[in-house]
Amino acid sequence: MGQSTSKSFSGGASPGRSATERGLIVSVISSLCFAGIYFITPTLAPASAESLWGIRNLFTLPLILLTLAAFRQQQLIADIWIRLRRRPVLIVPILICGLLVAAQLWVFSWAPLHGRGLHVALGYFLLPLILVIVGRFLYRDTLLWWHWLAAGVAAVGVVWEIIRVGSVSWETLLVALGYPVYFVLRRALNINHLGGMFWEFLVLAPFALWLVIAEVTNGRTLAENPALMWLAPAFALWSGFALICYLLASRFLSISIFGLMSYLEPALLVVASLLIGERIASGEWPMYMAVWGAVLILVVGGTVQLVRSSRGKRRGGPDAQPPGPPAG
Repeated sequence: MGQSTSKSFSGGASPGRSATERGLIVSVISSLCFAGIYFITPTLAPASAESLWGIRNLFTLPLILLTLAAFRQQQLIADIWIRLRRRPVLIVPILICGLLVAAQLWVFSWAPLHGRGLHVALGYFLLPLILVIVGRFLYRDTLLWWHWLAAGVAAVGVVWEIIRVGSVSWETLLVALGYPVYFVLRRALNINHLGGMFWEFLVLAPFALWLVIAEVTNGRTLAENPALMWLAPAFALWSGFALICYLLASRFLSISIFGLMSYLEPALLVVASLLIGERIASGEWPMYMAVWGAVLILVVGGTVQLVRSSRGKRRGGPDAQPPGPPAG
């Protein structure tokens, strides 16, 4: 994808080609991991979605620490601690960020356990459209022509579905509106990095620990599914890795490109939902076909531009650098 002259989601200059490529890679990895999580969640029954969120919260904390250590960025955690000592009131918006992401992680586990996976997937279909709007009008991001085409095709499908159904479920709205608020708030607080996510999880860790202890001590859950002793921690580590990749993608990519790439995840979530027994009604197919078409446009457009940019760089000609779109 071409360079953007607008500000990136990470809060600095727009990401260059190498940063964009890294963002694309981790975005795809994240989508694949989240689809896998969706697929295996029913095997964790009868564990509650609340306890699953709790164990994800607790196991993600050391995973974040290991990731920061691997990249030698532990200072990100210390920097926020210094800011908290200077302005203790900062803990309030950090707590709000923690609650926002906790709600997303909770509904992500709750939906496949209760046959509502497709409703959450619809929220993830709407999410990129909301992010595109936020990026374009709040951060003045710019899009290439095929970005607009992909967004338009997906928008037609989503609007069709909303008109057909006549309403939008709370699960859909939670995903479609909750994440944009979360990302914008993190950027405004300048904590849109893994150090910020560590603090978001840390402030809710006591509540998460209480939920996990309550689930374990009731005895019934482990008695019905003894495999949870190893399956739940593995599930938590897997989901923590997926979330870290998701946050890294939001950091490497501009908010609009990040939003468009996010179409891949709900497409995979639909596949996972179908595999665990949910079904797409006949009237819903136009929406899904439109979104899959948008994903195809993104993949083809991005691949063609990267190939052209690579050829231009080898020739040393005017295409050596990815062309930047006009300032928005």
